[in-house]
Amino acid sequence: MERIDLDKPQWNLDTFRGRLNHFASITDPRLSFYSTSKLLEAKMLVEQYRAIKEPRGTTVDQVLHARRMYLSAFHPDTGELQNVIGRMSFQVPGGMLLIGAMITFYRSNSAVIFWQWANQSFNALVNYTNRNAGSTLTNKQMATAYISATSSALVTALGLKAFLANRASPLMQRFVPFVAVAAANVVNIPLMRQSEIVNGVPVYDKSGKKITESRYAAVKGISQVILSRIMICSPGMILLPVLMERLEKTAWLQRNRFINPPLQIFLSGVTLLVMVPVGCAIFNQNCSVPTSRLLIMDGKQFKDLKADYGKPLPDRVYFNKGL
Repeated sequence: MERIDLDKPQWNLDTFRGRLNHFASITDPRLSFYSTSKLLEAKMLVEQYRAIKEPRGTTVDQVLHARRMYLSAFHPDTGELQNVIGRMSFQVPGGMLLIGAMITFYRSNSAVIFWQWANQSFNALVNYTNRNAGSTLTNKQMATAYISATSSALVTALGLKAFLANRASPLMQRFVPFVAVAAANVVNIPLMRQSEIVNGVPVYDKSGKKITESRYAAVKGISQVILSRIMICSPGMILLPVLMERLEKTAWLQRNRFINPPLQIFLSGVTLLVMVPVGCAIFNQNCSVPTSRLLIMDGKQFKDLKADYGKPLPDRVYFNKGL
């Protein structure tokens, strides 16, 4: 059979449509339910195929599916198996429960506290799992990031809830969870990846040769991840409250109030099914920056970088921004 190059993406990742197809394939929630043994088998098949040692009778479809499984579950830099809850393929089953619960149970303080805490615990694990592989984080730094993000979410949610209690319509009060989640993302992601901002992330030339570490690249990548995460949850937390405000006034839903929570969770899942690949595809994961914008790292000037690199520096450098 005609061989395929597994080191080349199936779609053109320099275009939004290509990235959308790519992320739709590897964030498919069904991939999060494969067992560890199945994922390791997929990784082995990918490695065997690269070495031209795959089992006799292996088809292209089998190889492509194995690559999908591999890309969905293993870190793109280290090749290590990721925690299932932290994988982007788990965003739909995990996120639909949390978003659905946050926009359903927003009236009591105890419910706000519990679901904001649960959401930030989930986000912290996702952020850590999808960090740049060059990022190192101590237990103290992780605890600081987790506590800070959870606190910011709770302060925002409870503060807004109290402020709007007698000042805003019930519909406006439904948007409090979204504001809290957005605020927490702004805190959680940079803190969980703070070592990247302090020490920089590895940047490479187009051929994959490491040039240096860049704090500017880290800040750019983290900023794009924050925007992507907020966009992923935006439709579910902005449009669904408007929809549910109208549906709850219908006679049918008033007679069947027990359907309200599962309906909001289901609709949250539908929005995430669309928005997870869209959010991931907005920016290229293999991000690039002009070499001229690299910040000075480890006391090195650009002339020192040029000497270490051994040839003229490229116009652009590349790095993994994480997800």
